[in-house]
Order: sequence, then C-alpha cells, then structure tokens
Amino acid sequence: MRHFGHIPSATRTGLFHSEPAEFTADSPARTLATALGATLYSPATRPRLADDIRKQAARGVVSMVLCLEDSISDADVEAGETNLVRQFADLAAGAEADARTDAGTAVGVPLLFIRVRDPRQITDLVARLGETVRLLSGFVLPKFTETRGRAFLEALTQAERTSGRRLFAMPVLESPELLHLETRAETLAGIASITDKYRDRVLALRLGVTDFCSAYGLRRSPDMTAYDVKIVANVIADVVNVLGRSDGTGFTVTGPVWEYFRPGERMFKPQLRRSPFLEGRAEDLRTALIEHDLDGLLREIELDRANGLLGKTCIHPTHVVPVHALSVVSHEEWSDAQDILRPEQGGGGVLRSAYTNKMNEVKPHRAWAERILLRAEVFGVAKEDVGFVDLLTAGLAG
Repeated sequence: MRHFGHIPSATRTGLFHSEPAEFTADSPARTLATALGATLYSPATRPRLADDIRKQAARGVVSMVLCLEDSISDADVEAGETNLVRQFADLAAGAEADARTDAGTAVGVPLLFIRVRDPRQITDLVARLGETVRLLSGFVLPKFTETRGRAFLEALTQAERTSGRRLFAMPVLESPELLHLETRAETLAGIASITDKYRDRVLALRLGVTDFCSAYGLRRSPDMTAYDVKIVANVIADVVNVLGRSDGTGFTVTGPVWEYFRPGERMFKPQLRRSPFLEGRAEDLRTALIEHDLDGLLREIELDRANGLLGKTCIHPTHVVPVHALSVVSHEEWSDAQDILRPEQGGGGVLRSAYTNKMNEVKPHRAWAERILLRAEVFGVAKEDVGFVDLLTAGLAG
C-alpha cells in the first residue's frame, strides 16, 4: 500500500519532492497510525462488500472499518457477522488470484478493522474467520471507557493468542461520561490508564462526535465544523490534552466524521478562497466542492490538524481524496522540520526559516518537526510549486 498509489507514476513524479513510502499491514504501529488517513466506514451487511473493498482500494483508500454497530439495525447483527466471514473468504480468494497475475496490476487489500458491539464478537469472529484473519488488522471498540474497554482489550489479547495474528484496537471515545463535565476528568484518567496498559495494541483513538452531539440533541450543519460546536470543541481539546501528548504518553487521535455528501441549501458564504483554484486553473473543481458541501470538510480537516488530530473518519468515498490531499506535507513544512532536526542544532537556538517568513525555535518546535517527518514518510512531500489543489485534482483524476 501507499498513499496516492492509485495515480500514475509519472503524475506522482510531477507532484512530489519525496513520494509517499510503501507500507504493509505488518509495518510498525507508529507508521500505521499515521498512515490511516481517511478511514472509510461501511456497513458489514453490504452484499458485495468484498468487491466494494477492492474498488475503494483501487481509488486510494488505505483503511476501512466494517461496521456491526450503529450503522446496522439490531436485527441485522447476526446476518452481518455471517456476511463478514463470507466476504473475507471472497477477499482472500481474490488476493490469491492477484498473486498469480502480474503484480503491477494487482490491487492490494487496505487495512481492515471490524467495529463490534461487545467483546464476545472479537473472539468469535476471529475463530470464524479462520485463515482469512490474515486480512484483518484489528477491531474498533465503541463507547470506550476504562470499565467497558477492559473486557474488549482482554478479548483482543485472547484473539491474538489463538490466531497468531497481530491485532490492533481503535477505541472510539464517544460516551456520555466523557462529554459530561462532572465526569470528564475521571473518565479521561481511566481511559489513559487502560490504554497505557495495552499501549502496544492501541493503534489510534477515534472521536465519536455524532454521539457527543446526540447527548444534547444537536447536529452541526454543513456550514459548521465540529469546532464551531463549543461543547464538542471543549471535549476534543480535553481528549488531546490528556491522550494526545507528544511526550511518549500520547496516542494518535483521529478527526471526527463529516456527515454531509449531498448538496443542500446554504446559509453562509462558501469557505474556499477562489485564488488557489484560479492559480491551478481549477475553478470548476472549486464549484463542485462547494456544491457538494465539501468546502466545510476541507476547513474541518485543517482545524483537525491545527488541534492535534490526524486522519479522519469518513462515511462517503468523496471525502477520502480531500483528507489525503491535505495530509501531504508541504515543501515549506518539510524544509522547516529538516532545519529544526539537524544534528548540529541539538543544543537549541532560533533559526530563520529557509522560506524567510517565520522563526524556527529548535527546542519548542522539535516535537512538531518529528511529527511532520513521520507524516512526510507516509503521505509524501509536495514539490515547492505544488499545492493542495494540484493534489486534489490528481487524486480525483486517478
């Protein structure tokens, strides 16, 4: 797998100063947590799920969640489990067929996670998947708290032992105890404690903003980001404060879902500046993004990154390319990070950036620079004259 691997090699060469690196499901956890990108959710009941997974992989998706929880009705859980076992068998057969053909035309399987409802499903599904468990990267754990999470993580550990397969957990932080002010600090401390105990198995923490809004009967419009809903923004800040630190105790925290993918009536002006699209001769693309309410998504992705989040939960394929385009490291960011991390700067100090437009203070900016270079490894570094409009256009065309 590699980000932007679905676009022609010649196109990548024209876009990237340093191309995205290849990775596999067996790559180090730190690499995979950064590489998740736009994690596309799909109901586990879809009758042609294996074909859907292959199709999305061919369009640049590198991580997917197959959901047995909120996206399907209670009555469909058993059918969803049976369907997953069947679809994994189809995927495995397709992967074997690809291996016998020209490797250059084969489409890989993305990182696959199953979102379960209860711990029993983890051990049961791993047993039922049999040999096809090799296609599974882990499980998404809903409504995660210390109390509820312990049973999930114990089941995951047991499933690892019986299958011989490394399996990751992605807890979803969405419980009322986390949202409510009077229980938030205690809940966060509990989550920090249990995730630290199982640190090697926790790949990333996901935010369930829809559940947060539900607790107060709220729903943000396509004109609003999660950060405009102050109750939600406060929770995100506290989660990053406790669980997203760069001192070795933190985890990758992913951005919340963007719910919209159809055009609707707008109340506010579009949030996309016209000039980047004029420079790239892509005014039609700007119009299409606005018409499909994706200008709000682009703004939220930028705010995710500014607030310490990486990657994003996605419920529609049209959201994937914008997330990945805005995850590519700019040449300016890469240049600053390189300067900050030069061995001769180990003693600290202040540098003028190579772009002569900012101060780089070596010690305070070191953690930022390290994160930039890790993201650069999996998403690549754009050429000096390449912006997100160019990357967005290429990703959509690919």
